[in-house]
Amino acid sequence: MRLPVLLVGLLTATLHAISPAPTSSIKAGFAERDITPDIGMEQPGGYGKSFHRAFHDPCKVRVALFDDGKKTAVVIGLDSLVVPRQVVLDARAQIEKATGISGDAVLIGASHSHSSGPVGMVMPGEYDGASDLVKKLAYEESSSADPGYLLRLTHEIVAGVVAANQSKVPVQLGCGFGHEDKVSFNRRLRMKNGQSWSHPGAGNPEILEYAGPIDPQVGVIGAWDLQGQLVGVVVNFACHATTNPGGISANWIQYLEKTIRGGLGTQAPVVFMQGACGDITQVDNLSPNQRPKPEEWSQLVGGRVGAEAIRVLLSMPKISAAPIETRQEVLKIKRRPPSAQRVAKSLEIASKPRVAGDSTDFLFAKEILMLDHLNKTTPVVDCEVQCIKVGPVCFVSDPAEYFVQYGLDIKKGSHHAFTFPCELSNGIVGYVPTEEAFGPHGGGYETRLTAYSNLEITAGTQMAKKGVELANQMSAEPKPEAPKAPPFSQPWTYGNVPPELE
Repeated sequence: MRLPVLLVGLLTATLHAISPAPTSSIKAGFAERDITPDIGMEQPGGYGKSFHRAFHDPCKVRVALFDDGKKTAVVIGLDSLVVPRQVVLDARAQIEKATGISGDAVLIGASHSHSSGPVGMVMPGEYDGASDLVKKLAYEESSSADPGYLLRLTHEIVAGVVAANQSKVPVQLGCGFGHEDKVSFNRRLRMKNGQSWSHPGAGNPEILEYAGPIDPQVGVIGAWDLQGQLVGVVVNFACHATTNPGGISANWIQYLEKTIRGGLGTQAPVVFMQGACGDITQVDNLSPNQRPKPEEWSQLVGGRVGAEAIRVLLSMPKISAAPIETRQEVLKIKRRPPSAQRVAKSLEIASKPRVAGDSTDFLFAKEILMLDHLNKTTPVVDCEVQCIKVGPVCFVSDPAEYFVQYGLDIKKGSHHAFTFPCELSNGIVGYVPTEEAFGPHGGGYETRLTAYSNLEITAGTQMAKKGVELANQMSAEPKPEAPKAPPFSQPWTYGNVPPELE
């Protein structure tokens, strides 16, 4: 009975002896750094001030670095609400000085975690030249970035890239798409009055249907060293990070990481790049069921996306060559100015003492006055579109809370096998809805005019067209395929027999 086992063992050993050791022309390095804010710091994500009072889990800088021997490119995911443009420019300059990696090959994107550090919305000194009223509204009534935290964030981004560059090793890469359509929903709904509203409320009898699609694709890159050990993962998925499990947190991305690490028995870094999710959240406004509690919701979203990423990692073919190319262009896009009448009305509202209760009118009056100042100082905004190709994968960035339809348009227009739209990257320009959202059947929260969201109506189309244009300037690599089986020789002699009845 032991003879077949011994023969199998000898055969396996022989095959291993004659099989060539794997080689690769692509190197990769992964790293993570801590950017957890302190208790008491501002919690960003709203139009007013809120402060962290508890800790749940760490926030991180997550770095994936790829080197094909000729060019190096870096993709960085931050557990943060946004990434200010100046942080990007400063980090790129320091990265280039420390490593020699060109700044135009560094993509820095935020996960949009609403439970992270104070990176916005008002920048230090941004309103120093405004009237006393507007300065008060900006600095005392609005969510504000902490200058010390911004310096720390920049430092840790650079340190993460240096660490990833120092740890890079030859790897085999895998890439693929999974499918997860049970945790993300378009938060804009068509209403009986002909408009589209954001979060109109579960059970609202005026709802007709979703006003837009979702993007269920889970984009995944895996990197294994030549001994077969997983060294890092990149995941791209479109869903707001607003599950807020309670306190400072990477949000549902924490459970994405835990699921992948636990399922594969690894501590490899997991780099999350947020997809086009300006109108996509975990909230299903058409569901009749009670919503999960925040912790459960975080586990649900992160767990399901992570489980799908594992499925893709386990089944993806691996490649040992991945040419790298990059493209970059900064678009100059105008703001939408508020009318003089609206500015006057907002001044009237914001000049009065703030009263208890519903503060919607005050908050958006405040925003109009702040926007009026920005239109006088910076009426045109830099909007960087960047493409980074790593083999068959193309990352396409935009600096917006970008409507999902634009992400789908970019994927459709790109000739690359796997295209990963990365919103909130290399700067922040607020919500950028589709042009349809500004039409007669549009409306909703994302179209409101604020100091945060104010670009001209065609901004999203301009970014999408430029993203496809830049992506398609780079050569497309073939989609990886599994190795083919050897030619047929003979059937298994144990099994090529008729039924034995006696």
